[in-house]
Amino acid sequence: MFFTEWLRSNRQKGIESSFMWESLPPRVRLVGTPCLSEPMARQIAGDYKRFCHALPRPLEAYVLATYGIDLASEYAGLRVKNPVGKASGQLSLAAHQVERDAEAGLGFVILKTVIAQDSSGDQSMREWAIPETRMLVEPIRGRLGDEGWTVTWKGRGWFDTFAAYRHFFGQVLSVAQATDMLVVPSVKYHLPGAQETFWKQEEYSFTTLRLLETWGEACGNRPMPLEKDFSPTLAGSERATQQSKIGEWLKVVPGLIHRAAHGKVRVGLKIFNTLFEDDFQLQMLDTVYNARPGEDRADFLVYANRMFDPAKEFEGKLGVAYGGPDLSDRNLAVLEKFLSVRSDAARTRQADVLDHLPISATGDIHSGRVAAEYLLRGASSFQMHTIFQLPNGQFSMQTGSKTEKVLHRLLFHPQEGLIAWLLDLKETFGWREMNVHQMAQWCQSNWKSVVEELSSANQNA
Repeated sequence: MFFTEWLRSNRQKGIESSFMWESLPPRVRLVGTPCLSEPMARQIAGDYKRFCHALPRPLEAYVLATYGIDLASEYAGLRVKNPVGKASGQLSLAAHQVERDAEAGLGFVILKTVIAQDSSGDQSMREWAIPETRMLVEPIRGRLGDEGWTVTWKGRGWFDTFAAYRHFFGQVLSVAQATDMLVVPSVKYHLPGAQETFWKQEEYSFTTLRLLETWGEACGNRPMPLEKDFSPTLAGSERATQQSKIGEWLKVVPGLIHRAAHGKVRVGLKIFNTLFEDDFQLQMLDTVYNARPGEDRADFLVYANRMFDPAKEFEGKLGVAYGGPDLSDRNLAVLEKFLSVRSDAARTRQADVLDHLPISATGDIHSGRVAAEYLLRGASSFQMHTIFQLPNGQFSMQTGSKTEKVLHRLLFHPQEGLIAWLLDLKETFGWREMNVHQMAQWCQSNWKSVVEELSSANQNA
């Protein structure tokens, strides 16, 4: 791998490893505690304690009736009952895992990433189709001193057969429909390397159409959402050493998937954190947003996958993906810079609203506060992974499944929960009769107002 060779070369020269991007913290943060009326503060504190044994059912109806907050949102332009989801990974590769998530009340689940193949079974990206080994959940300190958690493992994508993945997909679709939970496949398709000029289009057409067949058996003619996974380990691959080649991927991939099934698939690009500077992350977003309208443009974004540390070794492998505070800091900083640039461009062109893409946020979402910070940057759904693997001692809820514990913590925590912060933001911005999706749209369209209001609030905090 290119970056492994780069690291070893530096070591031979006596140079300590360093990341190729600088740390620039986000400007807009939610600081202190949510500003709530005394009765509302008592209500949410009481609920947090009361629901330590069981969540209210139906969850969304209770939150709406008690707090006036409509948790309904959208993922890929499709309705979800709430914005909380599980990201693709080793916690969504078996039917019993997804069944527990559906029973607990998640809004959506992204399945483990399957490696695309052609009709003969050939997989150009088969190096990513390896089984998981031991996982390590451990604390991590960010560059700015914040404490968090990260999960390290050696495995990558789905390692069983494609037929087994389709069977699994069909199973969980049936289960999820009964609880109104959206289930989404994740796929790693062929990406040409730095010296390659051809695309294995049959991988795109065969894999997409076979998944669509499975989807159609359960969901009829409803469009199928699909995440194209640009995995974090891609950052350490020789495929990702040229910025121009990465730009080509972002331009070409949506069209190849769309043309495999005209009008039947909602394509989302799960953007990865490269080892280049933040300016290149902005270029990647700009490439996706400025694609020609139609089949060549993605339908939504997932931002952004974990980062890659070429210096860390795990089970004999040099270079691993990681999360924690640095991940959310970088993601939030890049998104706010991107929104600022687009807002300035809108004013220059005397346009009221630019054509925004729906965003599903991912990356160190360990609290409702962080989820709300992504929402302020236009994210209408929040997909997590590490939080579902934290030790039980990290949760106040001591009964029920891990997914129920996550929902309890994310939603009802009096200082860090999403409900408390949405109440605060509703009062701050005068939001009335808005669901979560509409709040996210408002933030994208009124980014300058968000910056001005919260920058002032932070100065006075």
